Amino acid sequence: MHNSLLIQGLFMAGFVVLILGLLVMDLGIFEKKDRIVSFKRALCTSLIWIVLACLFGVVLRFAGEQMHGIEDKLSLTEIVNQYHGKTLAQKVEAADYEKALNAYRKQSTLEYFTGYLIEYSLSIDNIFVMILIFSSFAIPQEYYKRVLMWGILGAMLMRFIFIFAAGALIAKYGWVLLIFGVFLIYSAIKMFVQRNKKEEVHPENNPVVKFFAKIFPVTNEIRDHSFVRRINGHWVITPLLLCLIVIEFTDVLFAVDSIPAIFSVTKDPYIVFFSNIFAILGLRSLFFLVSSIIRMFRFLKTGLSFLLLFIGIKMILECEPLSIDIPVGVSLMIILAVLGISILLSVILPDKESKKEAEQLIEK
Repeated sequence: MHNSLLIQGLFMAGFVVLILGLLVMDLGIFEKKDRIVSFKRALCTSLIWIVLACLFGVVLRFAGEQMHGIEDKLSLTEIVNQYHGKTLAQKVEAADYEKALNAYRKQSTLEYFTGYLIEYSLSIDNIFVMILIFSSFAIPQEYYKRVLMWGILGAMLMRFIFIFAAGALIAKYGWVLLIFGVFLIYSAIKMFVQRNKKEEVHPENNPVVKFFAKIFPVTNEIRDHSFVRRINGHWVITPLLLCLIVIEFTDVLFAVDSIPAIFSVTKDPYIVFFSNIFAILGLRSLFFLVSSIIRMFRFLKTGLSFLLLFIGIKMILECEPLSIDIPVGVSLMIILAVLGISILLSVILPDKESKKEAEQLIEK
């Protein structure tokens, strides 16, 4: 028992060290120069993050049991029964340890990639709102990188708390998944109904902005990338800090959709956390990539609404008394099909504005 806890702790510690190292390199914590991130650089960085996420999936495929310090058939059976559903539990029970371990590794890897795809896809909807937030605060593009850097660090901390709190809640009260499922169906319907609605952000009406403006003096002037500045002997907060606060608050609201969605694929909080973190790590690059072409994906919100609808229904079906277990592989294929069709339709049937933007991007 103590040995398995040690292995589990070392696995998590190694993951945290890896993430911190990648953050230092990618987010440019020690880079002082402000600059606009080009489409080409954003594309290259996005591809690098996707490759790194895939490499971590390879680690799970060949050493996934290290997440929980699994050492024998008994500990494997306990983890499978707790997190992975009756289909895998039956396979593990009927097989010897090596075959059971191989089945567990395959299942964990599939769950990880499915969760990663869900979070990465839903992040695109988050980017729609983030672009509006930057515009509403009139933030110059060369400062986007700094705001997003600290926004991602805050998002990772909040996701860690949210995921393991939700995992503990689900482990104790299984019926919570039913509530999550109903909420996701509601979110899906709302997204579909409002898919063509022009989104607007009004900072002056935001309760978070109002709260901080009452406590701290605020300046509307942006001179550099500072979040706070000293004016006439007094410290004031700048629009960059207010923008960062609103982005963090918005991310919490999006997490209410995305995290329960991944829990529909796996109940293992470690897999939810790993898939979530790798998607968030690529969010900054994805922002600069998608912000250039976001209006070209006219059917993407429709696709995301169907994606949330499927996940919500899946979550309800898997709850008692129905207990209908939908294989992760089937879920992954459905998710890929929904996203693929929405993107393909956007390319085949673009509106005039999207077609013009595509032509301009090709010329560049």
